[in-house]
Amino acid sequence: MNKHFYSHLVNIDSLVSDLDTLDLTEKQKKDLLEIAHLHMHQTIIDEVLSQLTEEDKKAFLELLANGEDKKIWKHLNEKVEKIEDKISLAAKQVEKELKADVDDLST
Repeated sequence: MNKHFYSHLVNIDSLVSDLDTLDLTEKQKKDLLEIAHLHMHQTIIDEVLSQLTEEDKKAFLELLANGEDKKIWKHLNEKVEKIEDKISLAAKQVEKELKADVDDLST
């Protein structure tokens, strides 16, 4: 999967071992992991945007589109208090939901 500015805060690799408990083809596992990564990305971007003003959102999205990770972090740390904690919390919630979904399928 793609590396994102928040990749050091997020790890859904445990989902791989959870998916291994299900009777899935490799393609199905790959597709589900891609969906999980997309869901994580969407949730984190939503969390970040919800913390910014309209003007700051535009600046963030421009930096994101240009892949300027260091500038993204500089911008976010200047504009949002404890942004890493907020991103981590959002990511942990997604991980929890994904794990619950896999657990539901395996029972």
